Amino acid sequence: MDIILRNNIHVTGNLESPQTLVFAHGFGIDQTSFSKVIPSFEHDYKIVLFDNVGGGKADIKAYSPKRYEAINGYATDVAGIIQALDLRQVTFVGHSVSGMTGMLTSIHYPGMIDKLVLLGSSPRYLNDPKDGYTGGFDHATLTSLFEAMEANYHAWAAGFSKVAMRNEDRPELAAAFAKTLNDIRPDIAIQVAKAIFYLDYRGELPKVTLPVLVVQTANDIAVPAVVSEYLEANIPNSRLTKVETEGHFPQISAPMEVVAAIQSFL
Repeated sequence: MDIILRNNIHVTGNLESPQTLVFAHGFGIDQTSFSKVIPSFEHDYKIVLFDNVGGGKADIKAYSPKRYEAINGYATDVAGIIQALDLRQVTFVGHSVSGMTGMLTSIHYPGMIDKLVLLGSSPRYLNDPKDGYTGGFDHATLTSLFEAMEANYHAWAAGFSKVAMRNEDRPELAAAFAKTLNDIRPDIAIQVAKAIFYLDYRGELPKVTLPVLVVQTANDIAVPAVVSEYLEANIPNSRLTKVETEGHFPQISAPMEVVAAIQSFL
């Protein structure tokens, strides 16, 4: 029960199905971001949704700067959720940073996850000129980003939501993202953002032993196409598919394309 409340867990779909889909949201949004994807799977799969601690309707009292100073804390949470609900035959759909969370869970807790979908995920956001790696951001850009967050978080959220969501012809999408960003306590948002943007899990990619689907959108400010190509090249049993939508949130801007990609993978 503590975990249910901590992560605002909801279980829906076919509760008798032996197969489970766990959906995990990225930074600044919550489990409702998958609302247009879920109906396509409810008949055949048990569906598990949750909010990451620090966001959505997760228990704010559960947030600990020490536990979540790196995303390993979130991977431990995922393992706890799978154990507490006794989930089997799990396909983990992780958006953005939650893709890496799912990957770490599969490595540290072998057998818990059977398949993994990385939806707009990155093993490292920071460029590494020494290795010739392009993540999409340099040190100066990240420094400016965090200075903007710390100077006026709400103004930063209004601007960032537009460039991350894209789809300028549907401004309501960026407005909804701005709202969920603004619902996060600024100090928590800044710490979690730093944990995300400075992570580096490139060395973990060869350790992944399960089937992986990498999903890439067009014109994603957070994850350029070269990053998804890097994932496919370095995760042994992986394949890359591209969905025809712009921005970092394909489950919101093009849900049926995401559904088709996942269904093909399953």
